[in-house]
Amino acid sequence: MKITIETLVNAGIGPVWSAWNNPDDIVRWNAASDDWHTTSSRVDLREGGTFSARMEARDGSFGFDFEGVYTRIVEHALIEYAMGDSRTVAVTFEPVAGGVKVTETFDAEDTHSAEQQRQGWQAILDRFARYVEAKA
Repeated sequence: MKITIETLVNAGIGPVWSAWNNPDDIVRWNAASDDWHTTSSRVDLREGGTFSARMEARDGSFGFDFEGVYTRIVEHALIEYAMGDSRTVAVTFEPVAGGVKVTETFDAEDTHSAEQQRQGWQAILDRFARYVEAKA
């Protein structure tokens, strides 16, 4: 099953693209809630390149590496990647009136309900928008 989420970022495409792909920025916005954080991030933004973000509960009770391989990149417009368990993600960046609409479509996994996944990914995307807008 595919899940799609989106947000509007009140900023230009340059700052949006940069914050999405810069490891120093990713560790500042990549969390679904305040009790989680990203402790490290690595990005090799090219087709065939890899990325990894270490996500951990702030209390140290759990952590995991969110990682994948870039399969298609169109600068300032599209990033597609595959995750190790054969899931895929497409992220589009569309300049619109008022900023940039960021849309993510991803394959659901089997551990959590579709609604839990939608809420978690949406929370991260909303945090991204707030981060970029505050930085601008």
